[in-house]
Amino acid sequence: MSAAAPGTSKAAHSDVAPKKKKGPGALATAYLVIYNVVMTAGWLVIAVGLVRAYLARGSYHGLYYSIEKPLNVCPLCHIPGIVPSSVVLTGFQVMSRVFLTWAVTHSVREVQSEDSVLLFVTAWTVTEIIRYSFYTFSLLNHLPYLIKWARYTFFIVLYPMGVTGELLTIYAALPYVQKTGLYSVTLPNKYNFSFDYYTFLILIMISYIPLFPQLYFHMIRQRKKVLGHVEDYSKVE
Repeated sequence: MSAAAPGTSKAAHSDVAPKKKKGPGALATAYLVIYNVVMTAGWLVIAVGLVRAYLARGSYHGLYYSIEKPLNVCPLCHIPGIVPSSVVLTGFQVMSRVFLTWAVTHSVREVQSEDSVLLFVTAWTVTEIIRYSFYTFSLLNHLPYLIKWARYTFFIVLYPMGVTGELLTIYAALPYVQKTGLYSVTLPNKYNFSFDYYTFLILIMISYIPLFPQLYFHMIRQRKKVLGHVEDYSKVE
C-alpha cells in the first residue's frame, strides 16, 4: 500500500467546504411555531384584560386584579434557550419577571394597587407580544418589516419603563416585608441558618445597576446590526 504524499490529506480536508448550519427540522419548527403562538396569545389575553378592565372602571388604578391569573402563569412558561436570544441575558430577564410576579407582587398584597405594577405589566405585555410575534413570523419565513422594526425599536422606551416599574414595586414592598418578616428566617433554629428577605430585596435592587445596562446595550447593538443598514439605505435615497 503506497503512502500518501505529504500534505495531501491536509489539502484534501482544506478543499472541503464547511457545512452550513442547519435550521430546525419540520417537526421542531412546527413545535416552535405553536409555542410562540401560544405565548403571544397568553400575553394578548393580559393586554385585552387590561383594556377591558380600564374601560369598565374608567380608571387605571387596581387593574392588576383583572389580569392576576394569566400574569402569574405567562412568565413561568418561558423556556430560556428555546428562542434565539442570549441565554444569560434572557435567563436574567425571565427570572426577574418570575420573581417580581410571585415573590413580590403576589406575596405582598399591599403593593398590588400600586401604579408601578401597571407600569411594568404594560411594558412586559407590549414587549412580549412583539417578541413572540417576531419569532413566529421568523420561523414561517414571512417576517413583516413593521414587526422587525418594533422588535428592535420599542425596547428603547419599554425596557426603562419596565425596570422603573419593577424597582418602584420592590421599593414599595420593603416596609411591609420588614414589618411582617415575610420569607425571613431568624436565629435560633435547628439549622443554624438565617435569612433576611428585606436585605435580599435591597440586594436585588442593587443588582439592576450592572445587569440592566448589559441587557439594554445588547439590544442597542442588535438594533444597529439588524436595522442599521436599512436606515443607512433610506438616508442615501
